Amino acid sequence: MEQKQDAVIARSDLPDTVQKIRLRTPARLLVGRAGAAYRTSTQIELREAHAAARDAVRAELHSQEVFEDDFVKRWNLFDVRTRAAGKDEYLLRPDLGRRFEDSSRGEVQRRCRGASDLQIVIGDGLSVPAVAAQVPSLLPLLWEGAKQRHWSVGQTFVIRYCRVGILNEIGELLNPRVAVLLIGERPGLATAESLSAYLGYRPRDSHTDANRNVISNIHCRGLSSTQAAARVLDVANRMMETCTSGCQLTEGLMELGNQ
Repeated sequence: MEQKQDAVIARSDLPDTVQKIRLRTPARLLVGRAGAAYRTSTQIELREAHAAARDAVRAELHSQEVFEDDFVKRWNLFDVRTRAAGKDEYLLRPDLGRRFEDSSRGEVQRRCRGASDLQIVIGDGLSVPAVAAQVPSLLPLLWEGAKQRHWSVGQTFVIRYCRVGILNEIGELLNPRVAVLLIGERPGLATAESLSAYLGYRPRDSHTDANRNVISNIHCRGLSSTQAAARVLDVANRMMETCTSGCQLTEGLMELGNQ
């Protein structure tokens, strides 16, 4: 009852302009206070958001558990992993999340066709809920858009304990023109379901973050799946046209592609 009363007060005792501003952002702006502390409703929301963020980081990614059976069968998904032995080691040793363990490397080579125009990969990153929430709608849009552009698309697969740097080994193993990694972002107190798409042109072991581009904040209150797919495909197209990616793919070039 107290929480509901607080919510009513929080809406009713603010000017219209402030209420309109608050409706446009998930940030907790001018939430009010009770004495020197947050209101009860705000305290509860913060604790809930913090718990969701912790759960998102700790969750395990298994395609059969995260996605519907029909989705897994449609895209013929299979799971591989990096050199991290478990979640704790993954969090403590980011370097291990940038390389496949040996059997997984062999599985990727065996099941994936090389030298495709576009290689899409799914990684857990720091939010499995983001992967579960965003990938089922985003992946089909990327495939359809790629086919409309007459690009060849490699076999999509799922990587456990994945860091962005795994793009380099994917490039070495499969040699795609453009590799796209759909990966869960570090969760915050606004959402634990935000996904990023990292892209690289012909990734190689020597590449760093400077050689990659990213489309971030893909979630229900941020960039929609439709918007994200359009931007990812646009950036991939610019990479293929200019034969480069990362900081050398300047903002001006990317703006031309968005027109």
